[in-house]
Amino acid sequence: MPARSENVVEINNNAIVQAGIPKTILTLKDNKMKKLFIFFMAGLSLAACNTSDKKLSAEKQSEQNTKDSIAKSEADKAIKDTANFTSILWLDSTYLDLGKVKEGKQVDVAFRFTNNGTKNLVIADVTASCGCTVPEKPEKAFAPGEEGVIKARFDSRDKHGEVRKMVYVTANTLPNPQELTFRVEITDNK
Repeated sequence: MPARSENVVEINNNAIVQAGIPKTILTLKDNKMKKLFIFFMAGLSLAACNTSDKKLSAEKQSEQNTKDSIAKSEADKAIKDTANFTSILWLDSTYLDLGKVKEGKQVDVAFRFTNNGTKNLVIADVTASCGCTVPEKPEKAFAPGEEGVIKARFDSRDKHGEVRKMVYVTANTLPNPQELTFRVEITDNK
């Protein structure tokens, strides 16, 4: 068995590495073997980092899934328990006319509201009538008197003429779901 050398060993004329590795490995005469050894150690190091990152990522994903599950459970309970129902006042309207838009443009839509009831307003879900409209669901509950916004983005690509789309808000209110509508007239993109 080769004796261990001091912690500083020379790999080549230009580089010195501090390591607790037997000198016989690091002072290999064959340059190809040195490169192979360095490549192997680098790969081993990267593999160790990757494994650590995957574990952290999996832990974070699991934690987020747990939070999402708890939030969904609370939202589901809120929309089923009539004792926790509240009312919502749409500040602008439940119908928006967005005018003319050139085909291919994305249009942001916003429906402002106030919780004008006495209980927290919990929005359990926000969906759209088709895939060309992507709504955003507020994640927090709104206290009595607090204002909020239901946002959506409409993609006018491959659409022509007058288009009406609906956004459905499921919350601890009556009626449930609430229907929000917007209209847009799509013109040729010339």
